Amino acid sequence: MEKGNLTMSVKEINRIAIMEKLVSGEIRVRQAASSLQLSTRQVKRLKRRFVLLGAMGLIHKSRGKASSRKVPGKEVARALRIVGKKYPDFGPTFALEKLKELHGITFSRETLRLAMITKGMWKPKKQRCVVVHQRRKRREREGELIQVDGSPHLWFEKRGPYCTLLVFIDDATGKLKHLQFVRAETTNDYFRATAAYIRQFGKPVALYSDKHGVFRVNTKRNNMASVDDANGLTQFGRAMQELVITLIFANSPEAKGRVEKANGTLQDRLVKEMRLKGISNIEDGNLYLPEFMDMYNRKFAVPAASQEDAHRGLLASENLRDILVKKGKRILSKNLEFSYANQVYQVKVDRPLYSMRHAQVVVLEDWNENIRVYYKGNKLEFTVAQKLPNLKIADTKEIYQEVEKAVRTPWKPANNHPWRNYSI
Repeated sequence: MEKGNLTMSVKEINRIAIMEKLVSGEIRVRQAASSLQLSTRQVKRLKRRFVLLGAMGLIHKSRGKASSRKVPGKEVARALRIVGKKYPDFGPTFALEKLKELHGITFSRETLRLAMITKGMWKPKKQRCVVVHQRRKRREREGELIQVDGSPHLWFEKRGPYCTLLVFIDDATGKLKHLQFVRAETTNDYFRATAAYIRQFGKPVALYSDKHGVFRVNTKRNNMASVDDANGLTQFGRAMQELVITLIFANSPEAKGRVEKANGTLQDRLVKEMRLKGISNIEDGNLYLPEFMDMYNRKFAVPAASQEDAHRGLLASENLRDILVKKGKRILSKNLEFSYANQVYQVKVDRPLYSMRHAQVVVLEDWNENIRVYYKGNKLEFTVAQKLPNLKIADTKEIYQEVEKAVRTPWKPANNHPWRNYSI
C-alpha cells in the first residue's frame, strides 16, 4: 500500500477499528453490522475492500466527484446575468422568487446564494451575538390584537418623496390588515387609516402601539389644546375610548416585534416590487398596496389558533364621522367668541343670547381641517373674526417633511459677479 494522506469523515474513521476486529476474527459479521448499523451484505463488501486497499477502501467512492444532480453551470450563469441586470440589490431568497416567477428558473436558494457570494454579488451576513427575548404567544383569535406602527422610509427611493407607511398587522395570524402611505405620522392620518380598517373588518378588541405622541401623552403637563379632557388622553386615545378599543403601549421595539419585523420585510420587498412596477408617488403606491398585501399574506400569514373572529360591528350610536375627529372644548367670551387653531371665531345668532356668554362649546375638526361647533348638542353657525399667526411645532417623525420643504437650491453667483472678477 502506498503511503500518503487520506481525507476521511468521522464515520469512516470509526469504521477502521471495527474492520480490524472483523478481519482478525475478534467479532463476527453480524456484530460488526450491528455496531455500524449496516446490513451484513454491506459489511462483507466493506471487509473485502478493507483487506484489499486498507483504510482507503472505507472512503466513499463518490468523494470528490460532482453530483449527478448538480445544476448545470450554464443555468447558474444565466441566473446570475438576470440578477445582475434586473435585480442587482435583491437578496438570494427574493431574487430566486422572481427568477421562478418570471424566468422559469427552479433550482434551490442555496445554489443561487453560493453563486452570488462567489461572484461578489451578495455579501453574507455576519453572525451576530444572539440576544434571547422571551417569545410571546400569539393571540388566539383574529382581530383580538392589532399591532400598529408607522414606518418612515424612502419607499420610492429617489423617484418620489420621503414618506411614512402606516402598518396594521394582526397578531394572531401575521396578516397585513391595512397599509397606507402618508406624508407623515399624524393624528388625522391615523384617523383615516383606522376608519378604513373598521369599515372593512370591524372594531378590533385592542391596538398595540409604541409611545408616539399620537397615541399617548408623554408629558406630565396637561395641555387642553392638544388633549380632550383632564384625563390626559390624546385625540386618538379619546376616540379609541369612545369606540371601546383598548390601547396597549409597548415598552420596547422588541415587544411589538411582529410589526417591526414586518416593517423590515416591507422596506425590502415592497420597495423593490414598486420599483419593478414603476410606482413613484404616494397615490399610485396606495392603489398598489391591496395587491401587495394579498401576495404578502399568501406567503407569510399563518392560521389563527381559533376560527372565531374577534372583530365587532359598529353600534347604531357610533358614527365614525363624529368620533374619529379632533375634539376640543372652548369657553365663549361675552362677545360669543372663541379661539381655535390660531384663529378667532364668533358664533352667529339671530338675537342676543346672554345665556351663551361664558358657555362651554365643543369644537370638532375633521380630517380636512374643517370645524364644527356644538352647544348642548345643537350645531352653531360661526364666522372667522380674526386670523392669528400660524405657528407649528413639528413632531419628531414630521421633521423630515419640514426639512424637505425647507431645502433650497444652492445659490451660485452670476458670471459677471464681482466675486468672479479678481486677480491673484
